[in-house]
Amino acid sequence: MRYASGMALRRLPAGDGALIQIVDAALADVARRSGEWLACRPGCTQCCVGVFAINQLDAVRLQQGLARLEKTDRQRARRIRERARESVERLSAEFPGDAGTGVLDAAVFDEGSEVERRFVEFGNDEPCPVLDPETGLCDLYDARPMTCRTFGPPVRSEVRSQGGLGVCELCFRGATDEQIAACEMVFESTSDPDGLEAKLLAKLEKTRGPRGRTIVAFCVK
Repeated sequence: MRYASGMALRRLPAGDGALIQIVDAALADVARRSGEWLACRPGCTQCCVGVFAINQLDAVRLQQGLARLEKTDRQRARRIRERARESVERLSAEFPGDAGTGVLDAAVFDEGSEVERRFVEFGNDEPCPVLDPETGLCDLYDARPMTCRTFGPPVRSEVRSQGGLGVCELCFRGATDEQIAACEMVFESTSDPDGLEAKLLAKLEKTRGPRGRTIVAFCVK
């Protein structure tokens, strides 16, 4: 497959499908345990507004998802690209990295650095270009980044909130810390998604193509 621009589309390393299965299975389990406390529903778009970093595995999944969509619904794919190009135009002037490649400055991830502080405030009101503004649905849901797959349920976070668990502010309203902890997103004891993702990312970044983290708009423009 190729991009609309004619550039060759990178392949995901073998094992990426297993990584997605592990994460999606954990999400299905936490959704079952959370019940109505998990407010995530089609049309809820709070987590679809604001720029966030994604790695190159996420980027390639999005690009492959868009390539598949172009074969089945060219008009919808075209609208994604149009929204992405408009987003890049708005964001490029203050982009904390290389606006030509879309790769973020490594200092973005240095806690306490000036670049990290800039990124925290960067693009907070920018809707994801993959979000259909008319339906409130993700046009590339099956190819969505890992952050999107794990946002909402209680997840271990470096930020000390909710007893060490990060959770969407719309979810678990009225729940106690103990009830939130009982719904933590966990993986099978034999699974190590963080370790597997790191190995797959290292393999991918040995191939020809961008390295480093980016944002959604630059992947699908």
